Amino acid sequence: MMDQLRIDRLRIRPYDLPLRRDWHSARGRFQRRRGWLVCAETNGAVGFGDCAPIPVAGTEDHGAAESALLNACACAPGRSVGELLQMLDDGFAATPAARCALECALLDLLSQAEGVPLRRLLASDASDAVPVNGILGTLATLTAADLQPAVEAGFSVVKIKVGVDKPASEIARLRSLAQLLPSDMRLRLDANGAWGYDLACRILDQLSELPIESLEEPLSIPDPSRLRALQERALFPLALDESLAALPADMDIGELGVRRIVIKPAVVGGLRSALDLSRRAATAGIDVVVTGVVESAAGLWPTAQLAAATGSKLPHGLATAEWLAEDLGVPPRLHGGSLSLCERPGSGFRPHPEWNTSPE
Repeated sequence: MMDQLRIDRLRIRPYDLPLRRDWHSARGRFQRRRGWLVCAETNGAVGFGDCAPIPVAGTEDHGAAESALLNACACAPGRSVGELLQMLDDGFAATPAARCALECALLDLLSQAEGVPLRRLLASDASDAVPVNGILGTLATLTAADLQPAVEAGFSVVKIKVGVDKPASEIARLRSLAQLLPSDMRLRLDANGAWGYDLACRILDQLSELPIESLEEPLSIPDPSRLRALQERALFPLALDESLAALPADMDIGELGVRRIVIKPAVVGGLRSALDLSRRAATAGIDVVVTGVVESAAGLWPTAQLAAATGSKLPHGLATAEWLAEDLGVPPRLHGGSLSLCERPGSGFRPHPEWNTSPE
């Protein structure tokens, strides 16, 4: 089918969406998400993707992404989905966010043509619901009131950004927060590479009695030997996230020194690359969590479809829709700590009327 399905038009529409509150981590902060809605059209059908670069997470910058998108738009008409996917594989490695968005739009179209949800195009045994973690933001700004909505939403794991304040202050706040947690809820921490090795050792020792589910990116320099030593010291999984972007593509995942990897499709270059990486991790006995980049619903839908296709039962980092004060469409429905995925062919995304992409 991918060689018969030809693209009539590929177009992009810029967006600028405000957040309800600042997104803050050890690598920086932002108040808005800017990007492009990617629309691939053929025979009246439209496939969607979302290009929302975030360089601190490992993507290209906005200028490089826009250039890549415009180049793709210029050469897409008349080409088949298969030809365009090969083009992305051959020439878009330096612009992973643009490559991911273009691929999502093409695979959305292809799964519509095949009459299956995108997740089943990726894996025939994909699940229909995706467990997700709550996202509370930065530890330094959290209050007891911030925790209650996560409890009511049914999350078993909530994610918190650490490494922003002084370690002693953060440990004290974590201890206080742990006293407020329900017995079945745990904390997923993300240091975003804030610590050196010696400091990370001291912090790990102080976390040993707290309900920690995992810790992402503990080291500013993610050396595998030091990560391995830290993992042996920790009572919970350590994970790599943005550091994956700097690793050789053929590196043995089992040699990373951690028990988990966090995969962002926009950072690794698309759904197919992400799925391949998740399968390599599974073979090596490494757990996988899929997460987004606080993108619009146009990006959240295909990322959730990918998470369902990986088969990972861990809570994924995809409960980000509530952070956006405005969106391009309706995100996947959140219920009982999981995202529910529809049976509609394609990614599931449908734009709001003001983002209607029908040809003029």
